[in-house]
Amino acid sequence: MSFLSIPAPIWPSMRESWLLAFSLCLCVRGLEGSVLTSQVSTCEANDSVYYVGEWYFLDSDPCTQCECTAEGAACARTECTALPPACMHVSHYPGDCCPRCEKVGCEHRGEVYELGQHFQPSECEQCTCELDGIARCLVADCAPPPCVNAVYEMGECCPKCIQGPNCYSDASQSRIIPGGEYVWLDSCTKCRCHDGQDVGYWEGNRVAKCETLQNCDPEEEVHNS
Repeated sequence: MSFLSIPAPIWPSMRESWLLAFSLCLCVRGLEGSVLTSQVSTCEANDSVYYVGEWYFLDSDPCTQCECTAEGAACARTECTALPPACMHVSHYPGDCCPRCEKVGCEHRGEVYELGQHFQPSECEQCTCELDGIARCLVADCAPPPCVNAVYEMGECCPKCIQGPNCYSDASQSRIIPGGEYVWLDSCTKCRCHDGQDVGYWEGNRVAKCETLQNCDPEEEVHNS
């Protein structure tokens, strides 16, 4: 029987093992160093240096805010909210991104009024700018004018009867007679308009009330005269 000769394994000594471990550690540290050197530890802006985690606004654009991160500066622009429509005084301070509303009033039909101000947007409206920023108005309710030829005057809401109360003498509306007294249309017919004080008479009634004398012929009266 013959035997093969197998060499025994060669194990490193204690000193060689320590040197191997130290070499591996240096290698890992070298790799870590190379990773760290690829990341950013500071950011430069506004002639200043910012560390990772710090926030700052750009001097060149106050609306842009940035954060210094390990990958570099991450920036976003601020969008300004719309000012209230009733803003009466707007200020924009240096270094501020958005304008400020310093004084608020009431907005009514495109116009702005101060708090507590009374105003008249039309002849028939009386309005007040309340302290809560809301304009509240009272609208006049015009009664029907006691005449058929009312006119509107500048600055007045309701029409006026310049010639006083009157009405039409008949449905033809060809003649206007004054109110409050009888008017003879001819020798047989007399008519009367309201005088403006008759409650409920005028509304819907623009024609006079007439009376005709019995057994009267206006043509005969004319011939006799």
